[in-house]
This record gives sequence, C-alpha cells and structure tokens, in this order.
Amino acid sequence: MRAMRHFSVKLNDGHSMPILGFGTSAPNKVAKSKVEEALERAIDVGYRHIDSAYLYLNEEEIGRAIRKKIANGTVKRDDIFCTSKLWGTFFRPELVQTGLEVSLKKLQLSYVDLFLIHFPVALKPGEEILPKDTDGKPIFDAVDLCTTWEALEKCKEAGLAKSIGVSNFNCKQLEMILNKPGLKYKPVCNQVECHLYFNQSKLLDFCKSKDIVLTAYGVLGSDPEKEWVTKNYPVILEDPVLNVIAEKHQRTAAQVALRYQLQRGLVVLAKSFTEKRIRENFQVVTEDSSDTVEIRETDMSGTNSDEEKSSDAAEAE
Repeated sequence: MRAMRHFSVKLNDGHSMPILGFGTSAPNKVAKSKVEEALERAIDVGYRHIDSAYLYLNEEEIGRAIRKKIANGTVKRDDIFCTSKLWGTFFRPELVQTGLEVSLKKLQLSYVDLFLIHFPVALKPGEEILPKDTDGKPIFDAVDLCTTWEALEKCKEAGLAKSIGVSNFNCKQLEMILNKPGLKYKPVCNQVECHLYFNQSKLLDFCKSKDIVLTAYGVLGSDPEKEWVTKNYPVILEDPVLNVIAEKHQRTAAQVALRYQLQRGLVVLAKSFTEKRIRENFQVVTEDSSDTVEIRETDMSGTNSDEEKSSDAAEAE
C-alpha cells in the first residue's frame, strides 16, 4: 500500500495535505466506539488524513485510535495529517488557544496539522455546544472574526497547529480575512459542503485564484437525520446518471462521486463506518489515475446551483 502522503497537495504555507481524508462526524445513532473502530480500519487501509472537530464530541476516541496505531507500529505521528476545528464558543481571541488545547488533550497530540475556524458565526462562550435563550434561540456573540484569525496565527507560531484555515466560509468572508491589515498567514484551505448537487464552482474558482485549497465534505450526501438537511432531498448515491457511469467504469457510485471531485482539484473527505466501503473509497487514490470520470452535472437529478446555499445556512460538519 502506497503511503497516503504520496497523494498530497501542497498548501500555500509549504506544508502538504493528503487529497483524500477520513471524516469522523457521526450521526447520534452511531456509537462513539464504532467511530474509533472505523478509524483504526481506515488507518490500516491507508488513510493518513483524519478530519476531526470539537463539535463532533468524539475526539477522545479519535485520539485513542491514532495512539493505538502509533503504538503498534502501523504509523508514526509524522505520517498522520490530523485536522481539528475551533467551535464558535471559543471565538473570542483570548479563548482560541484554550479551544485548541482542549482538542489537543482529547486527541492526545502535541499539535494538529490543520486547525480551522469551524463556522463563521460566534456563539456565547461556555460549556454548552449550542447556547440557547429561554425561547430556544441560539445566543450569538459579537466577535470580529479577524481577531479570531489573529489568535489562530499565534497558535501556528506557537507550534500548536502547523497550518490554519477556515470552514463554511463564502467568498466575502474569505476576502475579509485576506484583506485584513497585518495578515501574517493566509488560510490554507476552506472546508465546505460540496457534492454533485451543490458543486461550489464559483467558490472553487475563487479559492484557486487565492491559492486556497477547497476541501469537500458531504461528497456522498448529508446525514438525513440532521435537522438542517432538507427532507426528501434526492439521494446522491441513488442518482441514475451516477450509477450508469459507475457501471460503465465498473466502480461503485461512491467511488465515482469521490473521484469526480478529486479531478476538479478538491481535497475530499470520505466517511463510512463499514470496512468494505472504507476500503472501496480509498481505492480512488490507489487505482489508475488515467481513468477519468466524466459527468455532466446538469444531467443529475438534484439541484446544482451555487446560489442554493451560502455559508450562513450550510451545515457545520
């Protein structure tokens, strides 16, 4: 098995990121122990890019899986590219490093390879993941995201994060960071929902023009149990066009969906808790790269408008 580091993209700060990552966000019905087991299998298969977050409430399990694979000699720490994300309750500049250190402790790591602002909305600081008022409405916090970014830059300089970036940002929000007076480090990436029904073409073009990698989550579809996911939305992996293409190439629908986004120049996160699918998904970077997948997105049965969502409404994964 070729090391995943060989299938990497160079970031604007000189570091490299594997183009295929393993997502660890899990529905409530999936036991945290299953996430830990799935990650162990993923590392055995060859995944080296691990995407985690404070919000997912399973970083202790992620850390145990990584430590177990380091202890048994499967990988070294330098082989692993681990991402974590700063949740909105830690956006005040004086809380940013604390938020990162909380994740580092759970992950049993001294640094993360990538630290992202998870969502461009600040929330009231405290223990609650989603603080709400007596009417059940979220309690936001007035924080200038540019000051949050400055605190991330300090975390990078302190060696707690090798690279820093953002998630769920739109072009205007990215420009706010890029145009910030005294900017020391540009975001290396922007992690967003991106799939065949929501191709993010305008955002992709913008990020490419700024040397920012676009990382895609939800490539195989969003969890329908999440309250913000539109019910009765077409299921990507059941799309008839996608399945015709998959049959033509003798691949699974998931493999075609993943491969297509890689061909567009995105870094892609694949998520599964089934060993067979974990292996199948990884094959998109180990098999013949000359086997190009051609998809006309207008033929897909789901909507595909860049205007369908903004980062204000996109799911935080």
